[in-house]
Amino acid sequence: MSGAATTASAGEHGAFPVAERGRLGYQVDAVDAFLERARHTYDEAQSGSTPVTAAEIRQLAFPLKKRGYSARFVDAAMDRLEEVFYERERRTRMQQIGDDAWWAEVGQLLREVRGRLDRPRGKRFQLRGVFASGYRRSQVDAFLDRVSAMFAGTDQLTTVEVRGVVFHSQWRGYNEDQVDALLDSVIELLLATR
Repeated sequence: MSGAATTASAGEHGAFPVAERGRLGYQVDAVDAFLERARHTYDEAQSGSTPVTAAEIRQLAFPLKKRGYSARFVDAAMDRLEEVFYERERRTRMQQIGDDAWWAEVGQLLREVRGRLDRPRGKRFQLRGVFASGYRRSQVDAFLDRVSAMFAGTDQLTTVEVRGVVFHSQWRGYNEDQVDALLDSVIELLLATR
């Protein structure tokens, strides 16, 4: 019964179900505005504005509010949207520089990621200052061991798993920006090699 009520609420609000009572969701206006921008970019109907890119979709963070869109449904849609935009960007880039040059770029990105993964556990990224917190080193290292295993062919990861990974914080943890940038590169490699 509650699922039917949630779906009915989605019809009243827009494209996604509303977050359950007592939970925060993504601000409806922000999600709708972004989807409209993405639609215009995809249709190439809007000139003169900043086009949406796969990287922007990957790094997107919507504001939270009561009775907003359910994050689970919006996140799943953003994952699919990123894949569509990435594929389109990949085809355009391959037409511009050729298949061999594009694969050379992918190879360079892979070498950069592997260089970071090959560093010793606990030393893969800069540590935050004495009075600052960052991502818990043991959790990041454990996840990056899975990424290494994936590259070695002994484990599998999906883009959804990489996007959804959550690390707790600790004093003198890993620099979040560096970790996030590496995870973005891993997602790009996964998308590139589908």
